[in-house]
Amino acid sequence: MRILLQHKQTGLYFRDIDSWVRQGSEAMDFVSSTAAIDFCVTNKLDNLHLVLKFEEQKYDIVMPLQHPPVFRERPVKAR
Repeated sequence: MRILLQHKQTGLYFRDIDSWVRQGSEAMDFVSSTAAIDFCVTNKLDNLHLVLKFEEQKYDIVMPLQHPPVFRERPVKAR
């Protein structure tokens, strides 16, 4: 199994910073899904799918990645 990142709109696969490719076989293979997600957060990448690619394409799993919600403190209203 290979763990890849794919741009949602273009369908291109991540190869390297500022380098995207059409073929999954040319894409960067992450060691784990957690490593791929951490990479996206660290590099502020969004609009991506996490793709678990198997030898037989019918078993591929495509999951949209979403940024965690940003929590902000609400100002306390004076009474």
